[in-house]
Amino acid sequence: MSSSDVGHTEQDSRPRSKPMKRQHTARYYAERVRESCTARVTKILCAIFLCLVLVVGIVFFILWLSLRPHRPRFHMVEFTVPGLAQPTGLENAEITFNVTVRNSNQHIGIYYDSMVGSVFYRDQRMGSAPLMDPFFQEPKTTTVVDRTFGAATLTVNSKRWEEFRNDRQKGTVVFRLDITSVIRFKVSTWRSKHHRMHVNCDVAVGQDGTILPAWKNKRCPVYFT
Repeated sequence: MSSSDVGHTEQDSRPRSKPMKRQHTARYYAERVRESCTARVTKILCAIFLCLVLVVGIVFFILWLSLRPHRPRFHMVEFTVPGLAQPTGLENAEITFNVTVRNSNQHIGIYYDSMVGSVFYRDQRMGSAPLMDPFFQEPKTTTVVDRTFGAATLTVNSKRWEEFRNDRQKGTVVFRLDITSVIRFKVSTWRSKHHRMHVNCDVAVGQDGTILPAWKNKRCPVYFT
């Protein structure tokens, strides 16, 4: 082994010194601290903002649930065709009905600017007339709407009366009462725009001309146009 090989072996066996870490300046650490504080403050502000948004959203959702107007509820209580059993009842044809209107809203009143009722038989209108003068319905109250359509209001010919009697012999005569009304909702001093409301009440009477039990107090569908 040559002297040069021995020298290389001794140099290789010596422990190598670790490279020195680069020392950062005070300015570097100050900037790091400032960036860390900025990020922390930003996160806190974002968290506060999100909490405020959540709270406001919950408050508005609760207000929307409490102030969202519910449409009135109509129920058919009575419906009578007194002369249905008579051979001919054209001269004294008469239809009497009684409907309840319920405002189920907790804090919302309803203005009824108009209300018109129409009676149909087999999709043919027999008569139509105003039901009530304009009125205001307080929250959580029920109003009774009743009316009698007499011979002057009804359009009944001999053929129509014969159809009544044929259905009567089968045990059931089906009519439909349509109520059209223009309403506005009222919350405190605020009033909504006008809404056109339609109510369809199907009802059946028996051989004596009075409403059948299955149709009594039946809820009527309501929709707006």
